[in-house]
Amino acid sequence: MRDLALRALDTARSKGAHYADVRVLRQKAESITVRLQNVEGLTYDESVGFGVRVLVDGYWGFASGHLMTMEEADRVAAQAVRIARASATVRGEPADIGPPSAIVDSYSTPVQTDPFSVSLDDKIAMLLKTTEGMAKSPNVVMAEASTYCQQDEKLFVSTEGSEITQTLVETGCGIEATAVDEGEVQRRSYPNSVGRHQGTEGWEFVERWDLPASAERVGQEAAELLQAKPCPSGATTVILDGSQVALQIHESCGHAIELDRVLGTEAAFAGTSFLTTEKLGSFSYGSPSVNITADATIPGGLGTFGYDDEGIPAHSTPIVREGLFVGYLTSRESAAALGQTSNGAMRASGWNRIPLIRMTNVNLDPGDWTLEDLIADTDEGIYMETNRSWSIDDRRLNFQFGTEIGREIKNGKLGTLIKNATYTGITPRFWGSCDAVCNRDHWVVWGTPNCGKGQPEQVAHTGHGAAPARFRDVQVGIMQ
Repeated sequence: MRDLALRALDTARSKGAHYADVRVLRQKAESITVRLQNVEGLTYDESVGFGVRVLVDGYWGFASGHLMTMEEADRVAAQAVRIARASATVRGEPADIGPPSAIVDSYSTPVQTDPFSVSLDDKIAMLLKTTEGMAKSPNVVMAEASTYCQQDEKLFVSTEGSEITQTLVETGCGIEATAVDEGEVQRRSYPNSVGRHQGTEGWEFVERWDLPASAERVGQEAAELLQAKPCPSGATTVILDGSQVALQIHESCGHAIELDRVLGTEAAFAGTSFLTTEKLGSFSYGSPSVNITADATIPGGLGTFGYDDEGIPAHSTPIVREGLFVGYLTSRESAAALGQTSNGAMRASGWNRIPLIRMTNVNLDPGDWTLEDLIADTDEGIYMETNRSWSIDDRRLNFQFGTEIGREIKNGKLGTLIKNATYTGITPRFWGSCDAVCNRDHWVVWGTPNCGKGQPEQVAHTGHGAAPARFRDVQVGIMQ
């Protein structure tokens, strides 16, 4: 890998590139899905390849290849330079990537148990036991459980002198029960919805979430939702569980602070952002209770790594402090446009994709409340858990989200079950209504392994540390 990468660098330089970097990626991934008592999916994939990114007279070129030969290194590097020269014919502002960065280092995800070392028989037995538990409840017609593991071996080299190796390991798991009665469908998921929860850990991640222990409860809740009270309409207090707060962060903050979206250099897939540059340091994003940090250094987060795909070290970056908007996720080029240096948010989904600004772990910092005290302090409202649906405009302002389950809060106690719970809002107004966040005992770094961006689309893995939080005067249900 190293010899090939250095050969590509030399070729790019000799062809006229004044800057070049090469990323080599060897990836393997395993996915297992069990439905009821059947193994419905079992896949194992391996991929290896490299990408060459160059600047020629201030204009970008990128090319990639999967043949790991010196001849292919020469061909791909030369092609990247030709593409950069072609880009220069469409005159725009030449790229400025700021001061040089030369780092020689290595990083590996801390792992207790290699997830690939656990036998398929043991994994499948655990998943079968889990689906059996969910299926015990009446009206449960589908019970699904899955595990996922991935390992990336990465090498980054640049003409500035960087040489960085990384081994990143991810492990995930999830279950979902679907109940049906008289044409109505309800579902419950654990630990999170949309397939699974995931983190940068080994098999200990799956053991900690203990899918079989929650199986019967998940199936029972899916069945109970069929007879639950519909979500009321009107303005009320809402307490969101940590996983739903994580989704709220992802959609209304995480994407909005990607500086390429703000600058309009990446807008095709999901739009731009309302957090334009004149707001930095002066805009009231939320209440004084809202403190948000983008942190790629915390253990276990799906957005945790040693270095991004420009060779920039992982950072912890303040985004919102006591409600005030103070920071973006940046690349070398976008940071230079603001007179800053990159905070290490450039990542590519594979060797054949160019890096884009992607969320790391964008977290709502813990507050002081226990969940028990927060509910007791709430006279009336709804407690909502586990995302079911999401919709937000292309500037990340107007949104409507739904959760799998809700519970009435009356006189400081949880009460009647609520189905099809939804809420809507406008981002700064909604975060401005946040008056309480639970403490670190309730704080979890939730993994989002399905974040889409770019054309051709790249699916990134991001994280969001969150605990339950309370929001006042929120519109729930169908607006009248």
